Amino acid sequence: MDSLQIEFARSATKDLRGIDRQWLPKIISAIESLSENPRPSGCKKLVGSEHTYRIRIGDYRVIYDIQDHKLVVYVVRIRHRRDVYR
Repeated sequence: MDSLQIEFARSATKDLRGIDRQWLPKIISAIESLSENPRPSGCKKLVGSEHTYRIRIGDYRVIYDIQDHKLVVYVVRIRHRRDVYR
């Protein structure tokens, strides 16, 4: 399978600015790895959506859509777990 392209929603780009600096390298690395394996072990499919998943990096969650037909992983949100589902 070809690697998928990663795209960020404006909301996700904004979320990155507010993240604690110590977590940024881990979060960026985890997002980059989604291009090779968009459904890594430990990812959860979100209820009520056909293509939306989340991965956990420490106390942070990355919410993303997988668009297989376009070969794109679309990152929607990156937030602390207490805020991500609001």
